[in-house]
Amino acid sequence: MSETKGLTRQQMADRVAWEFQDGWIVNLGVGIPTMCSNTDIGDRAITYHSENGVIGYGPVAPAGEEDLNLVNAGGQNVTLKPGAAVVHHADSFGVIRGGHIDATVMGAYQVAMTGDFANWKLKGQKGGGIGGAMDLAACAKRVFIILEHVTRDGSPRLVPACDLPVTARGVVTLVMTNYGLFEPTGDGFRLREIAPGLTVEEIRAATGGTLRVADGLRPVTMGT
Repeated sequence: MSETKGLTRQQMADRVAWEFQDGWIVNLGVGIPTMCSNTDIGDRAITYHSENGVIGYGPVAPAGEEDLNLVNAGGQNVTLKPGAAVVHHADSFGVIRGGHIDATVMGAYQVAMTGDFANWKLKGQKGGGIGGAMDLAACAKRVFIILEHVTRDGSPRLVPACDLPVTARGVVTLVMTNYGLFEPTGDGFRLREIAPGLTVEEIRAATGGTLRVADGLRPVTMGT
């Protein structure tokens, strides 16, 4: 499959960010999810939350303007929005465990048709670091996952059932890959939006689980 097909990582993050609604508190996990804070989604007031205690941050800081004391979950230097707060780690987790996170965006190694996902340990890996993922998966109102559609060796990441240690079961509400926007339905993945340059047949061949096409399938669309 041509490398020119599909979405860039920033485009994947942009599309997910357009799901955020005015007034939401959104947790952004390590990796591609952190790029959501770079997205201009108009006048919607979004409070970005990081487990390390930075609440109300904005885009990644431009080169030369970094504050080394301000980092997101991925260790990137970020900017602060008016009204932002830097709180104790325990207080940050209090926001999560109190059910105040409207959506969490996380990366993953695999997502299953049932909405299970695995993001903390690979096969053969000793140990692993589940971090705050278990708290977020259990307590956030919505779980959005961003990941590459296939592994480096071409194996599917959207699978019938996870064969890696599962982080949480049945919680994923939306999946964004470089191939399109999907919803786990329990017995498959519904393709809602398709990335440029790809066909449904190509996506089906690269998907481990059953692929269903939504009525009114459209190209990946940024904005309202």
